Parts: sequence; structure tokens; C-alpha cells
Amino acid sequence: MPEKTLTRRPVRIDGAHPTRSVVRLLARRPGRMAVAIGAFALKEIPMWALPVVTAAIVDLVAGDGDVSAVLGWFALAALLLLQNYPNHVLYTRMFMTVVRDTGAELRNALAARLQNLSIGYHTRASSSVVQTKVVRDVENIEVMLQQVMHPLLSATMVLLGAVAMTAVVVPAFLPVYLLAVPLALLIRWSTARRSRASNERFRREVEGFSARVGEMASLIPITRAHGLEETAVTRVAAGADGVRRAGFVLDLLNGRIASMSWVAMQLLGVSCLMLAAVFSLTGVVPITPGEVVMLSSYFALLTQGLTQLLMLLPVAARGVESVRSVAEVLEEPDVEVNEGRHRVDSVTGRIDLDHVSHRYPDAEADAIHDVTLAIPAGETVAFVGSSGSGKSTMLNLVLGFVRPTGGRILIDGRDASTLDLRSVRRRVSVVPQESVLFEGTIRENVAYGMPGVDDARVRSALRDANALDFVDAQPDGWHTVVGERGARLSGGQRQRIAIARALVRDPRILLLDEATSALDPESEQLVKEALDRLMAGRTTLVVAHRLSTIRRADRIVVLEHGRIVEEGAHDDLIALGGRYALLHLTQAG
Repeated sequence: MPEKTLTRRPVRIDGAHPTRSVVRLLARRPGRMAVAIGAFALKEIPMWALPVVTAAIVDLVAGDGDVSAVLGWFALAALLLLQNYPNHVLYTRMFMTVVRDTGAELRNALAARLQNLSIGYHTRASSSVVQTKVVRDVENIEVMLQQVMHPLLSATMVLLGAVAMTAVVVPAFLPVYLLAVPLALLIRWSTARRSRASNERFRREVEGFSARVGEMASLIPITRAHGLEETAVTRVAAGADGVRRAGFVLDLLNGRIASMSWVAMQLLGVSCLMLAAVFSLTGVVPITPGEVVMLSSYFALLTQGLTQLLMLLPVAARGVESVRSVAEVLEEPDVEVNEGRHRVDSVTGRIDLDHVSHRYPDAEADAIHDVTLAIPAGETVAFVGSSGSGKSTMLNLVLGFVRPTGGRILIDGRDASTLDLRSVRRRVSVVPQESVLFEGTIRENVAYGMPGVDDARVRSALRDANALDFVDAQPDGWHTVVGERGARLSGGQRQRIAIARALVRDPRILLLDEATSALDPESEQLVKEALDRLMAGRTTLVVAHRLSTIRRADRIVVLEHGRIVEEGAHDDLIALGGRYALLHLTQAG
């Protein structure tokens, strides 16, 4: 049942008001929360009722009362205590369902938001920091709800019960209770700002450290190859020291808050006992010995609950800071907007760039400037040029990863800015320089996102990708697990799996970004043969540094500083003797 509700209702968090956001999260399941609070109220009855029982028994003893009356009070106390078990189980079932569902909703909301955020955001954000938000910060929120809610409700129930019973038995003593709550609020208010600053500083240090660890893990082959192990360890150690220092400052602050809270509440408890005894002895307020015990017990319970709450301020502060951290993703405005735009059911593959320009944020010049290009369906167009000429930006523009800052791009004659690009990309395949595989089987990687594809189609794609021979040679065939990022396969094997993944989707538009540049000659030849099959009949855009790989392109577009300087077939451009001919001559030696 929960799975159906976790993905349908949008999760909204206000980073400026995290406490309010937590209340909203809990209020998403009002029925379960109402049952949980009701069960909690019932199970907590002994907390405020037992001091009344104790007071009655003390007065019976002091006044030579009847034994049967004592047994009656005992029976009542036993009944109240026994009902705690079923109600506590009910409370735990209801409330923890809310907590766990809330955690799952937050993780699902983060995953969905990350999929909708622009590629620009993912370029800026560290994947390790994003992982920390999804895993650690949501866990902090769950821990906060688990550990803080129980003492908060308990203190509230005890306060209400104590006030109600005192109002009935000794109403003149009520003003004394007014000292406890304001004092607790004063302690909370006086430490809130410093606690928030310290928690935020600690979170930033942890995120920075996570980024460094992720960087270290990805660079291990380079580090080992150059004998830079000590340098890598030193960089991580610097991050760990930052976490240590920020954590120690936070621990010291939390220790001071805990001690201040305990001393203040214990002083209040002793003061209450002293006042009740003085009132009873002097007769200022008519209080029996049993009522002295009752009032002292109530105040002890109240101060104990408030002390526990104040002791949990560090957990609450950490959870609130994690709410702010999660909000940084959920409130990030750099979103690729597709909702409400026209969905595409089919794509023929015609692409038109109409005076397209693009300038990256904070850049001084356009990466692509006033490019006009018509690409009929089924044509293969290769982009060449020196580094920084705008080749990869051209592919990102066609994919919609970046949007034109000038001009427009048309897909099958329709302005891409009016289309739901998710539906367009389902008819597009990309084969990058470094193919990324996930830690699953070969078949799962080929059929990624296509759970219903049949075995014959997967096998045909592997055959056309020149991958079937090495797949069949694996111990478990296509059920062989490829390892994290495909680490158990060679570069050429990973590339052919990526081509099979593209083939099984039968795309109408194909983007090849340096798809053979990192391969040895034998693997390159196998991949080239597979790419020839993949490109047949499809609109293909190719970026390549090796000009030998694009000789058979229908058209070669030469870019320099984001502008088209030459355009034509290989032989025509060689005969022209311009920029392409110079690049070709340089590579030919």
C-alpha cells in the first residue's frame, strides 16, 4: 500500500522554515498520526495518574486508612499499567510507519528532482554530496522524528495531566508550573542561533569531505600510476581534519546545552519540593503529606521530560539542518521544464538549427555563435575542430541538455522549446567516449529502461554490436555481472555493450561523442563495424578528433570558436585546402 502513495503526492519543503516543513511532512498522514497520538495519550496515563495513586496511599497510611482502599488503588494502578503495552505497540506501529514512509517519500522526491534538474546543475554539484543528501540527511530526519517525538509527546501529556490534576486537588500551586516551560524555552532560544550555525558548518564540512572521498576513489588509478598516494591521503586528511574541528565545536556546544538544561531543571525540581513542604508546614496552602509527594512527583516528571527534550536539542538541530540540506535540492530552481509541453509520439530525425547561439553562465563569449544548419532525416553529420571549438556543445544543444541563448532548434520542424524533451529522447541514443554501465548483468545493461524487451531482440542487438562472441564466452553468458561501472569488462567490450543498448532501443537520432577514441586498434575496428550497423538509416551526429573515423560521413562540419568555417564531404574539404585539410594533414603526419 505505501508504495502507491509515495510517488503521487509532491513533497514540498521550505528551507527557510524547516520546523514547519517537518510538521507538514507528518500531517501528510493525518489518520495514522491521529491514531498514534491517541494511543500515546492512553499509554502515558500512568505517568500522570500514578502520583495521584501514590498521594492517596500515603494519605491512607498517614491517616490509618482501610487496607481495602489501598488494594483498590493498587488495582487501578495495575490496570493503568497493563494497558500501556497494547497502546505502546499501536503507537509504535502507526508512528514508525509515518516516519519510514516519510523517509521513503523524501528519498523518492530527491531522486525525482535530481532527474528533473538541468545537466548544468549536475555539472556543478558533486555526486558524493548529492549522495550524502539522499542517504545521510534523510536518515538524520528519520532519527530526529524517532528520538524527539516520543519525549515531546510525553512531556506534553505529563504537563497537561499535572496541570489538570493540580487544578483539581491543589489549584493554588498552579503558578509554580509556569516557571518550568518558560525556562526551557529560554534555554532553547538562547542556544538556537549558535546551534544552527555550528550544525550548518559541520554539515558543509561533511559534504566537502564526501566530495573529496568520492574524488579520491575515482582517481585511484591515476594516483597509483603516478605514485601520488601520499598526496591523495593528505587531501583527504585535510578534509577529515575539517570535519573533526567542526564536529568538536558542535560537541562542545551540545555538552554545554545539556549541562545547562540538566542543572536548571533539577534546581526547579528541588525548588518545587521545598515550596510544597513549606506550604504544608506553614499552612499557607492546605496541602496534605500525600499531596506534597504528588506535586513533587509531577514536577519531577515535568522537569525530567523537559530535560530529556533539551538533551535532544542536538539531534533536533541536526535533523533540522538536514531538512535545510534536502531543501537545497528540492528548491533548486535550475530545472529542465517539460511539464505541459507537447509530447512526441514519433520522430523521423530531421534536425534544424536556426541561427543558434549558446553562452554558458559567466562566460565572456558564445560557445556556439549564430549557427544555421539543416540535417535531413537519415544523414550522418560529423563535427570537427580544435578543443573548445563547440563540438560537444552542439550535441548538448540537440539533446536539450543546454538551451539556446539565441535562435532555435527544430525537431521534425517543431520548435524544441515547445516539446517535452523526455519524449523526444526516448527516440534518441547516445554513445559517449566512456560508456557507463551499472552494476548489473550484461542483459540488464543492454535492456536498461526496457523491462519488456524479448530475448531475441537483445541477442540480435548484441550480435549487431559485435558483442555476442565475448558475451557467450562469459561464465554466465549475458547473466554475467559487469561490476561497478562495468569494471569487469574491457573498454572495447563496454563500448560494444553501449552500442547494443543503443541498437535495442532502435533510435531515430544517434549521437556519437568520441565513441572510438579510447580504444586499441583491434577493439576500434570491431566498434567501427558495430557503429556502421547502428548508424544505418538513422540521423547521426558524430564528434571525433580522429578524422579517420568520419571519412564516410555524409557531411563534415568544421567548427572554430563556435562558428561554422567549413562544410562538405571529406574529399571536397581536402580539395578545398582549408582548415579541415590542415587538420587532416596534421593527423596524417
